[in-house]
Amino acid sequence: MNILFIEDDAIESLKLHRTITKLGMRHKIQNAHNGEEALAMLNSSDQPPDLILLDLNMPRMNGIEFLEVLKQDEKLKYLPTIILTTSRNRADLLECFRIGIAGYIIKPLKYAEYESKLKRVLEYWEINELVKG
Repeated sequence: MNILFIEDDAIESLKLHRTITKLGMRHKIQNAHNGEEALAMLNSSDQPPDLILLDLNMPRMNGIEFLEVLKQDEKLKYLPTIILTTSRNRADLLECFRIGIAGYIIKPLKYAEYESKLKRVLEYWEINELVKG
């Protein structure tokens, strides 16, 4: 799968790459540091990603602002987007689902739990017909 990871924290990016490698998955990860950068990447690419992993708390354009723009775009609105965040704010969760996300994952503090959650999410999307198609 081609995955767009939108995250401003370099340590979180390294953690995702490390986890994918450790799990033996061969997904291609493309990084964007904020929503503006991600939209520029999406609009300049001929092949959209299969999956977007999105942090909420970012500078310039946060995750919710990014989602609002993404879901208005006829070409991009069906891209499955999973929130991967530390925010336990129920209002954020409800707003993200209202806009149209495919999932909301809270980043656990323990690496083993992070690895387990990520493995399950990616295994699901590997077999999902929307991504396979």
